[in-house]
Amino acid sequence: MTLSAGTKLGPYEIGAQLGAGGMGEVYRAKDPRLGREVAVKVLPASFATDADRLKRFEQEARAAGVLNHPNITAVHDFGTNPGDGSPYIVTELLEGETLRARMSTGPISVRKALDWAVQLAKGLAAAHEKGIVHRDLKPENVFLTKDGRLKILDFGLAKLKVEKEDGGQTDLRTISGATEPGVVLGTMGYMSPEQVRGKPADRRSDIFALGTILYEMLSGQRAFRGDTAADTITAILTKEPPDLSATNKEVHPGLDRIVRHCLEKNPEERFESARDVAFDLEALSGLSSPTLTATDRIAPPQKKRVSWGIAALAAILGAAIASPFVYTAGKRAGFVQPPAFRQITFSRGEVASSLFAPDGQTILYSAAWEGKPIEIFINRPESPESRPFGLTSAEVLSVSKSGEMAVSLNRRQTQAFTRSGRLARISIAGGAPRDILDDVQWADWSPDGKDLVIVRDAGVRNRLEFPIGKVLVETAGWISHPRMSPRGDRIAFIEHPGAGDDGGFVAAVDLAGKKTTLTPAYATAQGLAWRPDGGEVWYTAAEGGFNRAVHAVTLGGKTRLVGRVPGISTIRDISKDGKVLMTNESARLGILGHGAGEDKERELSWLDYSLVSDISLDGKLLLITESGEGGGAGYSAYLRKIEGSPAVRLGEGASEALSPDGAWAISIKSVSSNPQIVLLPTSVGEPRPIPNDGLSPLTADFTPDGRSLIVTATEGTHGTRIYVRDLASGKPKALTPEGYYLFRGTITPDGKSGVVRGPDRRIYLYPLQGGEPAPLDGIGPDDRPSRFAADGHTLYVLEPSNYPWKVYRYDVVTHRKEFWRDLSPTDLAGLNSVSRIAMTRDTSAYAYSYLRVLSYLQLVDGMK
Repeated sequence: MTLSAGTKLGPYEIGAQLGAGGMGEVYRAKDPRLGREVAVKVLPASFATDADRLKRFEQEARAAGVLNHPNITAVHDFGTNPGDGSPYIVTELLEGETLRARMSTGPISVRKALDWAVQLAKGLAAAHEKGIVHRDLKPENVFLTKDGRLKILDFGLAKLKVEKEDGGQTDLRTISGATEPGVVLGTMGYMSPEQVRGKPADRRSDIFALGTILYEMLSGQRAFRGDTAADTITAILTKEPPDLSATNKEVHPGLDRIVRHCLEKNPEERFESARDVAFDLEALSGLSSPTLTATDRIAPPQKKRVSWGIAALAAILGAAIASPFVYTAGKRAGFVQPPAFRQITFSRGEVASSLFAPDGQTILYSAAWEGKPIEIFINRPESPESRPFGLTSAEVLSVSKSGEMAVSLNRRQTQAFTRSGRLARISIAGGAPRDILDDVQWADWSPDGKDLVIVRDAGVRNRLEFPIGKVLVETAGWISHPRMSPRGDRIAFIEHPGAGDDGGFVAAVDLAGKKTTLTPAYATAQGLAWRPDGGEVWYTAAEGGFNRAVHAVTLGGKTRLVGRVPGISTIRDISKDGKVLMTNESARLGILGHGAGEDKERELSWLDYSLVSDISLDGKLLLITESGEGGGAGYSAYLRKIEGSPAVRLGEGASEALSPDGAWAISIKSVSSNPQIVLLPTSVGEPRPIPNDGLSPLTADFTPDGRSLIVTATEGTHGTRIYVRDLASGKPKALTPEGYYLFRGTITPDGKSGVVRGPDRRIYLYPLQGGEPAPLDGIGPDDRPSRFAADGHTLYVLEPSNYPWKVYRYDVVTHRKEFWRDLSPTDLAGLNSVSRIAMTRDTSAYAYSYLRVLSYLQLVDGMK
């Protein structure tokens, strides 16, 4: 029964008819309750007389209704027409055309076909994960919206097809029925071999249909067709479609292999999941030339589950990165096969750590995916899926040979590059963790699994201990990635002299505490593992910027370059058979700011690693440090208006503070490997170097009158102290004993006091003109005091440990603390921390730096 405009169907007001077919009629309608337009599909009245069919319709409609994915048409409602009992289903209203209509207008470019196929695969993956299979995927059931988004239509309706014969047409309709063997479901030409045989269809049947659709988009021809339905069935069961390159020279051989992997006759030999298909297609996105290096043709297509896209991508990358990954031996002896890379994780976020289990195959890793807290996962390399171990807010630090993990519970960010938590031990088989020690940053099991190497912050110094309680190394900087040698006779680690960056060098210490520096200093050094035979320590580092390469060093200090890969790499572990776990990441330090009178924050990042240092008293100018690739090996200081106009480079070095009149900026630059304070003019003038006088400055700030500098520095082997340097006389004067550190921007407006961290890690208000420090109870050791208000007793403090990052007001007289505001960027994926906030004294303008790290884990075979 055709419905006329204005008819009420339940709460819906029927409008114009949009289409009609064997499965019913589709109308534009309005839902007056929400004031939105929808599509109403009214199914034939015969459905109402078949109780089993109607029940299946309701079950399938409910199942489709739980799907919430941008590439699946949303189901809002279903009901029954009171007039004739015919069921109807209500979906979102789409504007555009079907894929069938689009293909009838002419060829589809490879780029566009890839884009649509990726969207189609992702939509299928989302449905399959809910246990829902389409069973009748074809171009008529794929919709292209006007904004370029692909939508899968009629999920859940494939079981409801009307019994109908189409004679000699290749598009033979399915007969009615359900999932019992012997009943054919689907549309001829897009059906899988198991479907035409009447066998049950599962997710791999949808993957076969996806392959036929992609083949047709790329070639302009059906993958399987004949003059009669019988001919088409024969083609599906026994024949391979023609090579795509025969009809489209732009089709990459790797893409052709992906399509054929979808079209395997045996479902066991197809892709295991639609998510695998999406990943491999994305890996090939942008590749349109059929020209490949010889490595593309090394391995013929296999009949097992293989990630064809990865193989093709590795071949393409061979041309781009094989040459920097040719080893020294290769230069002497000819070509050496480059390493093989296999991606292990696919979610959006940050991988924090990863290690092999004792079997050398199982992988344990910690990650924070899609803005969720960090947790531990387990993965097997043959599967793209990982399963949660069951510990949230936890990071795996080490795995013993007996299968016991050292984990960090309640893991929290303490500084820009360090995290801390409660050290515990737990079997990889599960159970309850056993607590060991608080405030541990790193840990590693000894080879016999009896003791642990740990790194923890002891206030003045960062300490490496083995066993726990016995200090082998301590430094005024920080220590990372401690790993005990396979023989258990020494510990390799990375020492970072600067508290605020990850530059450093590889060192080793024996069990008696004798330390040996093995490498030169790098601009960034992160990640370390022993080669299984103990002959070398492998690490990832970069001499400038932060695109780290893989290096190796012997215990005698002989270094070599193992290889480079694009992006920021961090080595995590090496298995007993030489496979390497690495993370590859993109990291960005960005700035969000809010000017006086503005109603929202704006992005104020400049280059790739923008760190806010200070804000002018009037709130109009930001002082920025660019510390990544763009900033160069020695960093760069920039000045940028908070209204967003282009930044101006002031000079080299890490910027610290603006003078009260805004005419000068403090920069700390490296001069012959020694840090030196330089005053940079913000307009006209020449840079003004400040003599070191034996000090190594870490931070510096102007006094409120602009006449002196307050400097945190080390002297020789001593810990940090705070000094005052009169800019006229030029001689530094120590203000504190050893172990004190001044927080940037926290000198009181009258210049009489500053906020410091003491040797006991407590926070104090320290009198800069003499006297005893006053503890600021209620401010935690990891909190970051940021700025005094004009009244001189209200201190703004950043609490950096967890999202949303909170800023509160703290009264240094009454010790009363109250919430001020949250710092909460809208995109949480990979959001690692908020590292610094700068604000005016009246808080009308502020800016803060956030770190976003997006990384994935990969398994590398053949790295030597």
